[in-house]
Amino acid sequence: MRPPSVRDYLPATRAGRVFAGISLINAMGTGLFIAGSAIFFSRSVGLSTGEIGLALTLAGLVGFLATVPIGALSDRLGAKRTLVALLLWRSCWFAALVLVDGFGSLVLVACCLAAAEGATQPMTQAVSAATTEESDRTRMMAIVRTVRNIGFSLGALLAAPLLAADSVWTYRGLVLGTAAAFLLSGLLLAGLRLLNHRAAPRKMSPLAAVRGFRDLPYLAFSGLNGVLVLHMTILTIGIPLWALEATEVPAAFVPVLILVNTVLAILIQVPLSRKVNTPPGATRSLRRGGLALAACCLALAAAALPSSVMVAAGLLMLGCLLLTFGEVWQAAGAWELSYTYAPEDRMGTYLSVFGLGAAGQRIVGPMLISGLVIATGPLGWTGLAVLFLLAGLLVRPATGALARGAAAAPSAPGPVVPEPAAPEAVVPAPPAGTRSPAGSPPDTTRSTS
Repeated sequence: MRPPSVRDYLPATRAGRVFAGISLINAMGTGLFIAGSAIFFSRSVGLSTGEIGLALTLAGLVGFLATVPIGALSDRLGAKRTLVALLLWRSCWFAALVLVDGFGSLVLVACCLAAAEGATQPMTQAVSAATTEESDRTRMMAIVRTVRNIGFSLGALLAAPLLAADSVWTYRGLVLGTAAAFLLSGLLLAGLRLLNHRAAPRKMSPLAAVRGFRDLPYLAFSGLNGVLVLHMTILTIGIPLWALEATEVPAAFVPVLILVNTVLAILIQVPLSRKVNTPPGATRSLRRGGLALAACCLALAAAALPSSVMVAAGLLMLGCLLLTFGEVWQAAGAWELSYTYAPEDRMGTYLSVFGLGAAGQRIVGPMLISGLVIATGPLGWTGLAVLFLLAGLLVRPATGALARGAAAAPSAPGPVVPEPAAPEAVVPAPPAGTRSPAGSPPDTTRSTS
């Protein structure tokens, strides 16, 4: 495999480059908020940890329930219009956070934010696919995820001086900065001209589209992917808590692990996604992800056994490295398969159904990792390793069922036509000399929103 070049990290089209820039802006806003959200809620709003946790749990349930209906709505309105609306909606409600003065208002604002957050990732994936050719869409998502990881890091750095000021208005400034980032992202996206055509909008109502979803193999695949994306909770909750509770490594070592994960994911997401532009390649990538995550869990279990701090630190670092490779392989394979087996005229609905796995993980994952895996020690990590191993082994039969279901499905009726020129017009082909996405282009998560 040839080493990656700078061109591998650049989108092949102007639309792709602009969309990557938009993704960087809203990721910086998200990073700004994540870095200061806990302090904002506790010091600016004055809520207890229990109240914050309950509000966010209720919001997570709202986000889960809203994801597919919004995705189905996008099949009528278009993915770009829907994503623009979601970004502007989130901007308004982030601004409203500064007015929160109690538990009830926090629940209201958090639920309104979560209703849009759950659908943002599927819509981002759909719009990303519309900025490039079909053979290049997984690489494009890898670039978007890489850019978003950079944005998260930049946002966290920008938050540092505001947090150091330690005043109510600097905390509110973090939230208003996030709102401004989403507002700017939405306005820029509204003017973006997409590259490819899409199927004619469906006449079916969103609720009818949700009730009429009968693709059980795709639903099962989404659930399987939900198991594999437990790596998100392992990184944010599992590794930090386990390192502090089960080992003697100093607390300062935990941020190092998170930094290594972030930097490594930025470096390897595009190169490792390079060959993932066919269903067989995506299947291999997902299986590798499951095996790497299983090995990660075994390394974390072993970290609690030795008495040496250096050995424990080495095993934690090994687990972090395996986790990073696992998440990168999982993301690349999942993108390609979710694209391949989603009908063009129902892309929003299908990608939103696919996103339910990750949304469910965000609800169940924290309780599973902290309440069961960590509570039962090395045995719990070993059990989680078995779960990842089984998920990896089930990838091949799951993708086989997807292929059989797609072969048996009737072709979508109606011709493929472009959307009206104003909202999503077709741009001309790239000028001579621009990198072509054809062939086997090099090919991201992170997740996120």
